[in-house]
Amino acid sequence: MSILVDANTRLLVQGITGREGGFHAERCAAYGTNLVAGVTPGKGGTTVQETVPVFNSVSQAVDETGANVALIFVPPPFAADAILESADAGIPLVICITEGVPVKDSTYVMRSLEGKRTRLIGPNCPGVITPAAKAKVGIMPGNIHMAGHTGVVSRSGTLTYEAVDQLTKLGIGQSTCVGIGGDPVSGTQFVDVLKLFNDDPETESIVLIGEIGGTKEQEAAAYIKEHVKKPVASLIVGQTAPAGRRMGHAGAVITGTAALASEKMKALADAGAHVIPTPADIGSTVKAMLG
Repeated sequence: MSILVDANTRLLVQGITGREGGFHAERCAAYGTNLVAGVTPGKGGTTVQETVPVFNSVSQAVDETGANVALIFVPPPFAADAILESADAGIPLVICITEGVPVKDSTYVMRSLEGKRTRLIGPNCPGVITPAAKAKVGIMPGNIHMAGHTGVVSRSGTLTYEAVDQLTKLGIGQSTCVGIGGDPVSGTQFVDVLKLFNDDPETESIVLIGEIGGTKEQEAAAYIKEHVKKPVASLIVGQTAPAGRRMGHAGAVITGTAALASEKMKALADAGAHVIPTPADIGSTVKAMLG
């Protein structure tokens, strides 16, 4: 078992003929993901990677290939339209890698997706990977992952890779790793992923990586306290960040007491999570938690 992506994933890449889209589409396929189509308006009828057909629209690609996951590599001004095009075509999972999407556009997208069957991850995220199923939908390095029973969810792409590398080196495999992105307005949240991990019988423990800004971690802590019976280890980065200064992600800015790393760590500790003191302690903390 896994969450979100697996052996049944039929991947479509929007922007596949661009440099980034083509580069990462090739690596997703090389990892073992079933890449069935690309979409670039005006490039329909061509192929990439010798056998992958390119279509002018998502609806055409879905009709002809049965694609059920969309991975988006289009410039920020067009990302919202790309997300909604996939949603209108009925794709259940859309993962938007694009960084720099205007908050106004993201807000419009989230309102437009209300009531629809499409789940959005991102924008500004590294994607999702399930090692056992050889399903990689994103930009993460596949070689550092190992199949196992620890689910990872993070706002930070780079720290996701760091966490996975430490876990793998200690022999702690991963069920699925999900990067939800660091923008202030985005799709799938910590609570959504925690619920999926909690319901997945093959996920036996969870690593949650948060950061300063907003209240997503407090919402996660409340859900953990009320519902999650599996062991959770949590890391909050930005403990020394000055108030009012954005640190990397658009959403990583302290704008009130709740946004402080200390408040998030306290909430998670109160919920029963094992608090990871620094990024260097991710693997050792999880190993100790698992006994």
